Amino acid sequence: QVQLVESGGGLVQPGGSLRLSCAASGSIFKIYTLAWYRQAPGQERDLVATVTDDGSINYSDSVKGRFTISRDNAKNTVWLQMNRLKPEDTAVYYCNAQVSGSRWSRTVYYYWGQGTQVTVSS
Repeated sequence: QVQLVESGGGLVQPGGSLRLSCAASGSIFKIYTLAWYRQAPGQERDLVATVTDDGSINYSDSVKGRFTISRDNAKNTVWLQMNRLKPEDTAVYYCNAQVSGSRWSRTVYYYWGQGTQVTVSS
């Protein structure tokens, strides 16, 4: 099993910044793709950003230029730096990891963090 623990959410004013972190632990051989999703009240869960094991990064159009995703493979950790926050960014943010648990298996699994609330309001 793999556990993803998130932290860093909170209440900020429009234009402010937050940095979310997500640390993975457990039966991990390799983490391929790490991603951040968010879900606003009454909305579906949407992809925010991804970073692959070789460093390829993609952002949704709504956050491009404001958010930065990064990872540290030695620490099995992914961050989401959020700048110039807008009320529309208010949501529960979830990290997701694509994980291989063994060098002897081709099977990969997807794990979710518990979610952390980000509220942008004046």
